[in-house]
Amino acid sequence: MLDILKNRRSQYALGAELLLPQGEVDHLIREAIRLAPSSFNSQSSRAVILFNGESRRFWDLVKDALRAIVPAEDFPRTERRLAGFAAGAGTVLFFEDQAVVADLQRKFPLYAENFPIWSEHSTAMAQLATWTALSDAGIGASLQHYNPLVDNEAARAWELPATWRLCAQMPFGSNEGEIGQKSYIDDEQRFHTFG
Repeated sequence: MLDILKNRRSQYALGAELLLPQGEVDHLIREAIRLAPSSFNSQSSRAVILFNGESRRFWDLVKDALRAIVPAEDFPRTERRLAGFAAGAGTVLFFEDQAVVADLQRKFPLYAENFPIWSEHSTAMAQLATWTALSDAGIGASLQHYNPLVDNEAARAWELPATWRLCAQMPFGSNEGEIGQKSYIDDEQRFHTFG
């Protein structure tokens, strides 16, 4: 398992050719999210899995939203970055269902203030599980955060429930470039062991 985690890296040079059929990739993503842990087994994570033109449609929504706020002289660089995400085979949109969070807050008032925090933990685990599973299958990916800029547009485009809150986006596809090495800070700065 540690070797699989070591190989997971951000891949920005994406292509549309996958090593697996689309249906298998869809299944892989669903299983990774299904198997990710959640507090109180709430299963609050939701996902929209976009392939091909639907994925490009999402990145067009992001481009339109950013065009309104990025200075014109900086926009070409932003547009190139988004084109790199759109060049992939697909994108996973990660959501947390706030109806589930609110229900847990009602049922367990003693922990009410913690459920939004634990919901963030759930989506993070679903994202890592998905990213790791894709990497293990030879599929490149990265994690992006263009929310809340596109939340409303995405909800309208795919007719999503109002209780779904967008947390992150994961463009994925074939690995079309080298993936850089990851550096690590010294263990002494990061860890303490006692006992």
